[in-house]
Amino acid sequence: MTRAATETPDARLKRLRMRSWRRGIKEMDMILGPYADARLAQMDEEHLTLYDRLLWENDHDLHYWINGKLPMPDLYRDLLTDIKNHAFDSEA
Repeated sequence: MTRAATETPDARLKRLRMRSWRRGIKEMDMILGPYADARLAQMDEEHLTLYDRLLWENDHDLHYWINGKLPMPDLYRDLLTDIKNHAFDSEA
């Protein structure tokens, strides 16, 4: 049985929020933490699963994708674009 099969919805959101705020590099904490707080509760199962998968990616790759230093992978393009827009709109 997978963790998703045994994890309650509330526990899953809590885990994803914690993983968003406690990354390997502070820059990603400051991008993913606020995004998770603002968006996770409204995500459907498909988007939560994709976000969970994204959190397993290397922080430096995530940072480069969001900042345009590396091209975004097709799998994550829409999600990363939303994260990027949220991060940069929030700075204004």
